Formats: sequence, C-alpha cells, structure tokens
Amino acid sequence: MEQKNRLLLTLLVIALIVGAMFTSFGRGLFVLNTPRVTLPKTGSDQSGGGGSSSSHQTFETLEVTPQTVQSVIATLSRTDSCYRELTVERFWTGGSSTAQIRVWTDGGWSKVRRVVGNGSVRWDMVGPEEGWFWYEGGRSYVSVPTDELAADLAQQIPTYETILALPPESITDAGYEERGGVACIYVQSEQPEEDYVRRWWVNIQSGLLISAETEKAGELVYRMTAYSAIQSPCPSTTEFALPDGTVKHTLE
Repeated sequence: MEQKNRLLLTLLVIALIVGAMFTSFGRGLFVLNTPRVTLPKTGSDQSGGGGSSSSHQTFETLEVTPQTVQSVIATLSRTDSCYRELTVERFWTGGSSTAQIRVWTDGGWSKVRRVVGNGSVRWDMVGPEEGWFWYEGGRSYVSVPTDELAADLAQQIPTYETILALPPESITDAGYEERGGVACIYVQSEQPEEDYVRRWWVNIQSGLLISAETEKAGELVYRMTAYSAIQSPCPSTTEFALPDGTVKHTLE
C-alpha cells in the first residue's frame, strides 16, 4: 500500500512539472502560431513613390454657382484696417446724382467723408455701439445708436453680408468675374414680385464690396464702384475724432 501511494505521488509530481512546462512554453508556441491581424494602410501609406501624399496635394479653385455662392461668401472676411474711395450713383427718370465718398476703417471703427448734393461735406463716424455725424466747418455733431449695418449705410452701400440672408431660390447667377480690373465673386439676385434685380461684386482678396448695381423694371437705379487702390493698413495720420477734438478711437 505504501509503495502504491509513493507511485501515485510520483505521478502527481510529474504531472505538475509537465503542466508548468506547458504553461511556460506552450503558450509561447500558440502565440507564435496565431495569425496576426493586419490593418489596412492609410492613404499616405498607399501613395507610393517613396513620398508623402501631402507633398503632392493640389488645390482646385472652388466652383461658385448659385447653389454654392452663399457658402463661399461666408468664408470671406473684410480687411480690418484700410482707406479707400468709392462713387455712388443714383438714377431716376430725367436725372441722376453722384456722391464721392472716402472711407477710413480700423478695428471695427469707420469714418466716412461724403460730399452731398448741395456741395456740403458730411462726416460720419461709426463705432461698435455709437455713431456721430456732422457737417464740415462746424463744431456741433449729433450722436446716434449704431448696429452692424451702420457703417455701410453711412457709405450708402449695400452690405454684401445680405447675400447670406437671401432666399437661395432668389439667386439666379453667380461665379468668378473681373470687375474694374479686380478678381471678384459675382452674385445676382432677382425679386420678380418687386421687379428688382440686384448684383454684387466682392473683392476676393480684401473681402470688400467693390461694385453693386440695382435695376428696377429693367432700368438702372443705383450703382456703386470702388475701383481705386485700397490702402491697408489705414494711414497712420488718420484721426477718429469728433469736430471738437474728442478722440474716440486710436489706430491699432
């Protein structure tokens, strides 16, 4: 009986040793023989030719159509600091008027000099929350509240951001077009119920509106042009001050 027990004990020890060896080496054998999962290569890995695909990227000009022009306009931003000159013409049966306008802008502020019909000169200064206007030669001025459209209204120009608010179906034409020798994004909108056709030309580089037209019943009633060179940044001699000398903004 004692010999039988000793034999069983020996077999048990051998079994434990074999189990330990299998645990240590057998697992490694299974790992070595398990198929590996290979992930698919990324686009840059598949480019071939020994170079990164990014080094061979090309960019195409974004197509501007009546369907895409609002998205393209939304990516533009106006030059923040500049001086420019523009002309606003109005037409009516038997007559017309022309206004020569000079505009200084800097850091959200605008100063506008406009020669009005009787030959007098009106100044408008527009800040983020308040605006002032006066006539050249006097020291009195009028203060008015402002909004995001006030600077454009002082220049007597339509703001091109209104394009973003147009019903998409009213946009009948759009594309790239040269206007006054400047590369522009062109937009045309029609309102048949009011018999109006409006057109905008936006400078691709500066983001500024350089021309606009409005037709009523097929007749031109409004035209704005700003073809002269833009000075950017705003000239260092510019003063955003009231006629009494009060400075409201200094150049950034």
